Amino acid sequence: MPAEQIASNLDLINWTVLACLAVGSFAVVVAARLRTGTTRGYLAFTAFCAAGFGVLAYLSDTALTGVGAGSKVVADPAFDGPRRVALIVFVALALVTLVAIARGRRGSVPGIAGLAAGVGALLLGALTWGSGAGPLAVILLAVQLLVLAAATGGVFAAMILGHWYLVTPKLPEAPLVLVARALMAVIALQVVLFAAWVGLGAGPGSTGGPFAALTGSWALFVWLRLVVGLVFPLVVSWAAVQTARTRSMESATGLLYINVGTIAAGTILAAGLYFGAGLLV
Repeated sequence: MPAEQIASNLDLINWTVLACLAVGSFAVVVAARLRTGTTRGYLAFTAFCAAGFGVLAYLSDTALTGVGAGSKVVADPAFDGPRRVALIVFVALALVTLVAIARGRRGSVPGIAGLAAGVGALLLGALTWGSGAGPLAVILLAVQLLVLAAATGGVFAAMILGHWYLVTPKLPEAPLVLVARALMAVIALQVVLFAAWVGLGAGPGSTGGPFAALTGSWALFVWLRLVVGLVFPLVVSWAAVQTARTRSMESATGLLYINVGTIAAGTILAAGLYFGAGLLV
C-alpha cells in the first residue's frame, strides 16, 4: 500500500525536511546580508535557526535505517560519511556566521562557505539515493533537493522576517518583498519541474509512460503534492507579495504562516513519493 510504503521511509523524509530547512533558511541569511538592509537581529536569529536545523539533520542522518523494503530507490552507503561531515561543517560555519553578524561584521566568507557545505550535503544526498539509477537520476534528484531547500527554508526565513516587522515597524518593506518574490519564483519553478517530471515519467520507480503518475496507485499523493504543496502556495505567495508591497505586514506574515505549513507538507509528500515509490514530483 502507498501509505505504508511512505511510512516505512519516515526517517528519510525527516532528513529531507530538516536538511532543506537548514540549507534553505541559511541561503536567505547569506543572500539577505549581501543584498538587503534587513536587521542584524533577524539575520543572527535565522542563522541560529539554520544551525539548529542542521544539528537536527545531522542527528537524523546518524539514525537513518535505510530505504524501506519494496522501494525502487537503491542507497549507496559510501556517501554516508562525507554527507555527515558536510553537515557538521555547515553547522560550524553557520555558527561562525552568526557570531560575525552579531558583532556587526558582514560574515560573507563563512556565510558563503557554510552555504557551500550545506549544498554539498544535499548533493551528497543525491549521490546516496540516486546513483543506483544512474548519473541522470543523480542530477534530477540533486535539482529536486536544492529546489525543495529553497522553498522549505525560504518560506521559513520569510515568515520570520515578517515577524520582524511587527517589532521593527520602521524597517523598509523592500527586504520582505524581495524574499517573498524569490519564494514565489521558486514555487513557480517547482510547478514547471512537476509538469516536466510527471510528463517525462522521471524517477527510478516511474512506469507506465508520460503522466502515468497522475492516474496510478500513487495518484492521490501526486495530486496532493500538486494542489496542496505547489498551486495553493503559489497563489498565497503572490498574495503575500501584494500585501507586503502595501505594508500590510500582519497580513503578509499570516499568509507566510499558511505557506510554511503547505510548503512543508509538499516537501514531505515529495520526499515520500521519491523514497516510497521512486517518483520525482
